[in-house]
Amino acid sequence: MLQSADPHVLYSTETNVLVMQMHRPEKKNALTPSMYKALADGIKLADATDAIHVILIRGTDDCFTSGNDVNSFVTATQDPGERPSVQFMHALTHAKKPIIAAVSGLAIGIGTTLLLHCDLVYAAETCFLQLPFTRLGLCPEAGSSYLLPRQIGYQRAAELLLLGARINAQKACEFGIVTEVLAQDQYLAHALRRASELAALPTDAVQTSKRLLKAGQQQQLLPTIDLELAEFARLLQTDAAQAIMRAFLETRKNQQKTG
Repeated sequence: MLQSADPHVLYSTETNVLVMQMHRPEKKNALTPSMYKALADGIKLADATDAIHVILIRGTDDCFTSGNDVNSFVTATQDPGERPSVQFMHALTHAKKPIIAAVSGLAIGIGTTLLLHCDLVYAAETCFLQLPFTRLGLCPEAGSSYLLPRQIGYQRAAELLLLGARINAQKACEFGIVTEVLAQDQYLAHALRRASELAALPTDAVQTSKRLLKAGQQQQLLPTIDLELAEFARLLQTDAAQAIMRAFLETRKNQQKTG
């Protein structure tokens, strides 16, 4: 039985499918270092477990994830290469088994960039995606500066990454970030059905096909992630980024007092 080390990342299995659920609803599934580690560990465990053929990542029905927990940004002291978020990015990049995402509600920051590494993405019609890095005084991460323009075209990628505006599920599907848009009450069941269908196929054939599909991007992707991390760490320490983070935390603190 696979067991998560973090209470906010739940593991369950459904006939050769490992389901990893981000479950921190009171914080809109904002990801902490411990949650990142549990997600990375889950991918590695699935890859090493013969009985697991497919990985499915989900959030809660009203939120996939709002991105990084801002407190971890403000207090970050670790070298970027040691952070659990980086371990998660590398786990996504190196995953041998197919990864499916079931997305509903908010998919912000890493909530969108992780989708670029998934093999299939099924979204509820009510969800929206956003890459607000420049609005936070930061830059793209998780290889998105390489993957996104190649997936949807440079101008579309520039609009999403430079302006940081949100897009709805239908637009994300038109762009090719999302595989299919479903009704709110159908997205998860549909994603699980697709995961089961994929898990029932010959595993060697599926994993070989995934490896061939991804082979062309691997040489460039890992150096891009490293470059993004270096720039992200530099920008994170700038006065502009730190001021934005502190203002966000102060606003949230005031809202909690008056709520």
